[in-house]
Amino acid sequence: MSVDGVEKVERSGVEGGGVAEAVTMAAAAVSYYSVAPGVRLNVRSGPGTGYSLVRVLPEGARIPIFCQTPGTNVTGPYGSSNIWDNIDDGQFVSDAYVQTGSDGYIRPRCSF
Repeated sequence: MSVDGVEKVERSGVEGGGVAEAVTMAAAAVSYYSVAPGVRLNVRSGPGTGYSLVRVLPEGARIPIFCQTPGTNVTGPYGSSNIWDNIDDGQFVSDAYVQTGSDGYIRPRCSF
């Protein structure tokens, strides 16, 4: 994963011999967020509209956010934002379409 905090948890778990515990702790740290109602959301290969389309999320999708990074400014149902949410390796969605309950960062910044 690309989140510093998760990597540290996994490393400390491995060093202490508790691999299963480290994986459980990392999984427990992930929260899921709803995509705006009625929206089929484009998933991009990077944090911006200029990146290639990877897939399209169906209406009603709930997504994990592992980290966030600045990118192209997008206007959506939840306002205008340049924050992009990393939902999987090499997969990003605009935060303007995700109900996080905040206009700012809610997860650590991505480290590439």
